[in-house]
Amino acid sequence: MADFSEILASCDGLDEGDREWLHHLVADWQVIADLSFADLLLLLRTKGGGYVVADQCRPSTVMSLRNDDVVGRTLPQEEVGELERAMASKAVLRSNRLKIIGKATVCDVYAPIRHQGKTLGLVVRETNMATRESNGRYESESINAGKELFGMITRGQFPYSDSVLNQRHNARVADGFFILTAGGIVRYASPNAISCFRRLGSVQTMSGQYLSEIGTSLLRKNDPVPDSLPLVLTGKAAVDSELDANGSAVSMRSLPLYGKDGRTGAIVLCRDVTELRRREKELQTKDATILEIHHRVKNNLQAVSALLRLQARRTKSEEVRKELEEAQRRVQTIAVVHEGLSQTADEIVDFDKVISNLIKMSVDLATTGDQHITISYVGKFGMMPAQDATPLSLVLTELVNNAVEHGFEGRSRGHITISVGRGGNNLNVVVEDDGNGYHTESDDGKARSYGSGLGSQIINTFVTNDFGGTVKWEPRRDGGTRVVINIKLRVAQES
Repeated sequence: MADFSEILASCDGLDEGDREWLHHLVADWQVIADLSFADLLLLLRTKGGGYVVADQCRPSTVMSLRNDDVVGRTLPQEEVGELERAMASKAVLRSNRLKIIGKATVCDVYAPIRHQGKTLGLVVRETNMATRESNGRYESESINAGKELFGMITRGQFPYSDSVLNQRHNARVADGFFILTAGGIVRYASPNAISCFRRLGSVQTMSGQYLSEIGTSLLRKNDPVPDSLPLVLTGKAAVDSELDANGSAVSMRSLPLYGKDGRTGAIVLCRDVTELRRREKELQTKDATILEIHHRVKNNLQAVSALLRLQARRTKSEEVRKELEEAQRRVQTIAVVHEGLSQTADEIVDFDKVISNLIKMSVDLATTGDQHITISYVGKFGMMPAQDATPLSLVLTELVNNAVEHGFEGRSRGHITISVGRGGNNLNVVVEDDGNGYHTESDDGKARSYGSGLGSQIINTFVTNDFGGTVKWEPRRDGGTRVVINIKLRVAQES
């Protein structure tokens, strides 16, 4: 089935501005469906002269008339005449016939979509006649407000061209709404809207009062007051805001109502978001705690690294000094991973940035004063969870360190290439050097053991046991050594 953008591209006479206007319309027409207790259809004229259903909207306040999806459906030819009359109409046009959908008797009402002097298509309100019988105050006020917004489509007043909406706002009609007069007086308050303000501490009768006065009376001296709050409480602009008082929070959005001669009033949607904001604060506190933990771990590891370095300088045994320097380098490797984690609340690091710093550090520590070893990378590791980043960084630094110390022993220059191929959680890494040769770095396909042999053990343990992978040592075609690692990351992340 074609999506909305594809249908727009296939329709007649729509330029980029028209398509953008229609996108804004369908992004915001749910409020009309909910207020009107009616299904909405967007009809557009095709290049062949027919009409197609470009989008549909079901109400959340009443059972939908349509269980099936009709987007992309072409309307019967016998309906085209009435649709053409609706397109030519200067106002809302009611169909002169009733239709049956399921067991419901339905009346279609058309609103021609106007934008910058053009008629772009039609919004059809499918009204179930049974919902118009024996309505109470709530239903009557809601339906009338929905009709006013629906009529604004025909004058190019809806969707709001100057709307500046906060993406945090997600109040629906069912959450609560006020109907205001042009002067900002509450003409009607739904039961849920009254409950929202009761949570804020309001105990006064709302009908007949200025909503702005009710709202500001709830504020204390140091309570936050967003700049958009007065505009929402008076209904003068299509904006949203939040009112925080008495330990509670209510999110609000104003939808000004316009007639032919100007603003006639407003609808103000509201939703109690106290619990939502409490959870957000808990998450912020948790994130801050995680960042602080990683920061402290990094600092502690760096302190241990510094102690090992001091101890290495003081020892008289060359063998002990070398082992302490190796331990210091490994601790520093883990510290750099935690430094990356301390920059974000997620347990995810940009491994390309982390490993480039680590490799540079390893090369600097392993080379002698007259050696110049360069590194190049092919491909990207991408984002990686800390659970995998720490052991993988240790493996790669051990391989590079092994190449520098043994593959380039007695040489002043050398180059190491790290090639990466990644698909989901499968990772292939090839580390190549143009050093002295395969025999200087490997014993029977494994890292050559020097001293305690801990480097070789780290590589084999992490690759085979932790990642369930393989590591293969082989001669490089043009001389030097080639190490191929195939592993499966334990926590897959898209790069």
